[in-house]
Amino acid sequence: MSKSALTGLTKSLAREVGDRGITVNLVHPGAVDTDMNPADGPLAGPQRAATAPGRFGRAEEVASLVACLADDEGAYVTGAELVMDGGHAA
Repeated sequence: MSKSALTGLTKSLAREVGDRGITVNLVHPGAVDTDMNPADGPLAGPQRAATAPGRFGRAEEVASLVACLADDEGAYVTGAELVMDGGHAA
């Protein structure tokens, strides 16, 4: 339910503030190698196997997408849900 709430909030905020040049987007990361979810941790095998490339994402990859959305290059992207999960949900 919380993901659905975030989706609704993202889309309504995008419409609300779009005329002010503000963009609102939602990034859904999948398994990303972090201290809390390490790629070599005890639960990593099934998570890695569920992705198309067979690996965890890197924090830099997620940051790169967010930076692009925040840059002028992403100025026309708003109200979008971007799933960055290595194909897990495909």
